[in-house]
Amino acid sequence: MPKNKSDASAGDTAKKRRSITMENKLEIIKRSEKGETPSSIGRALGYNRSTIATILKDKGRIMEHVKGHTPMHATIITKQRSGLIVEMERLLTIWIEDQNQRNIPISLTFVQEKAQSLFNDLKAAHPREDDCNEEFGASRGWFNRFKERANLHSIRVQGEAASADVSAANNFPKILKAIIDNEGYMPEQIFNVDETGLFWKKMPARTYISKEETCAPGHKASKDRLTVLLGGNASGDLKLKPLLVHHFLNPRALRNVTKASLPVIWRANTKAWVTATMFEDWFLNHFVPAVERYCLRENIPFKILLLLDNAPGHPNTLADLHPNVKVVFLPPNTTSLLQPMDQGVIASFKAYYLRRTFSQAIRATQKDQMTLREFWKNYHIYDAIKNIADAWAEVKETNMRGVWKNLCPQFTEEFLGFTDEEISATRQAVVTIGNQLQLDISENDIIELLDSHGQELSNEDLMELEQQMAAFSEENQDLETPTLKKFSTKRLSDAFHLVEAGMAKLEEQDPDTERFTKVYRTVTDGLRCYRAIYDEIKKSAVQTSLDAYFKSPAAESDSIITVPSSSTSPSSSTIIV
Repeated sequence: MPKNKSDASAGDTAKKRRSITMENKLEIIKRSEKGETPSSIGRALGYNRSTIATILKDKGRIMEHVKGHTPMHATIITKQRSGLIVEMERLLTIWIEDQNQRNIPISLTFVQEKAQSLFNDLKAAHPREDDCNEEFGASRGWFNRFKERANLHSIRVQGEAASADVSAANNFPKILKAIIDNEGYMPEQIFNVDETGLFWKKMPARTYISKEETCAPGHKASKDRLTVLLGGNASGDLKLKPLLVHHFLNPRALRNVTKASLPVIWRANTKAWVTATMFEDWFLNHFVPAVERYCLRENIPFKILLLLDNAPGHPNTLADLHPNVKVVFLPPNTTSLLQPMDQGVIASFKAYYLRRTFSQAIRATQKDQMTLREFWKNYHIYDAIKNIADAWAEVKETNMRGVWKNLCPQFTEEFLGFTDEEISATRQAVVTIGNQLQLDISENDIIELLDSHGQELSNEDLMELEQQMAAFSEENQDLETPTLKKFSTKRLSDAFHLVEAGMAKLEEQDPDTERFTKVYRTVTDGLRCYRAIYDEIKKSAVQTSLDAYFKSPAAESDSIITVPSSSTSPSSSTIIV
């Protein structure tokens, strides 16, 4: 008998096919980039996991067509438009998102001016026959259509640019003091964190290296900006481990490094921004455990007040994530006036980072070991991470306490606090080091460089950003599975001998025996962890060789076995059995 065919038109069990618009697809892709899994996205939007996976697999083609002005309500990909306007709108979208990510309010007029400026610069930079006659006017009608095409409904664009709200900044400390007094918070229990951009490989503009890079084709390494989240408490005695967000999770310089062992919390996304999902992960898995350990150590109640600005990466749901942590948001447009980390901590950190980088360059170029160009070319993100950690460690407790004077003056009334002279002294030190490197720079050059970290993306920055991302992708896409670093007894032994030789040279020159003894003891104590690793490897090697010997048939007639003293050393020791 022939098989019965199911009647798709009969009954309610037949499934109806759901169309997925470009706006839906873009929402799926954005959720994925924020760290959500296909399963969670499917549950939230009402699609099967397989459907979500298929869309994410086709992400590249979808994004290209979305950027090419595909209407958001469309269900299929249509032929995309081309031209300078398309390129301009793609870069303008990045600029708008960057402004909002850094909690900088923008106006409609500002967006229109930026759009026109970008179009003019693109036209001047890429004169092409098919585009030479293309014209553009940044009208309000264009903006409304652009906003629809780019799906920027959630972006805050105001009629007029907002300035710092002095009135709210004056009133909020009184409101905050009432919260602190009513709930009995101590300075040790009150925390603030803030994100900042850092051009980790950027020289002052007047240096010959920067001038050479400006003339060089292709992407510029100095434009590689990452985001660092820094924070601590009002008593100044706890600085949180920095959160660092880079463009790539596995850059070449970190391929042999265990990221959990880095002195920063390493995260990545394509734009190197702190997203809401990433911030929640930091909050639950890093901030809460760190402050809980601190409270236990200091024997104070685990009751925390966390103060944040209204950046897009700080979700309102934070207040519900942990019962022992109260989250309070600063009033809009008061960050520059109230945010503690923005009152000198971040500025000090960046100055210390630059000084450390320049000091490394001095050491590397001494005795003609390498030129400054060679040092800068070989300065990679792993070097930057170590300098970021060292610069953060260098920020003083007095600095961490003094910057709360605008927000919590009751904690700093009898405390002189932090002054701009400390940052100025660090800038002068950078100038001195820079001139030793024959860079011919002034303090104004250093001020300009440090200020550039927080400035908006220029047209040149935006045009180079895509080139930079393409170059990073090409550099890192074919990396093999990382092979982690390993210890060997031979190389550890060599390192110990080098340290001893260095200490002997210091002892020969130092007339102060007490000073040398103190230094030697400090170095020896610091090396104990490596000597323990050395002993463990040797012990393991001996045990492995003994096990292999006793399992061997030849063991019955042999009374002497030879066990290598290390896995890499050709030397041996004799054991009588």
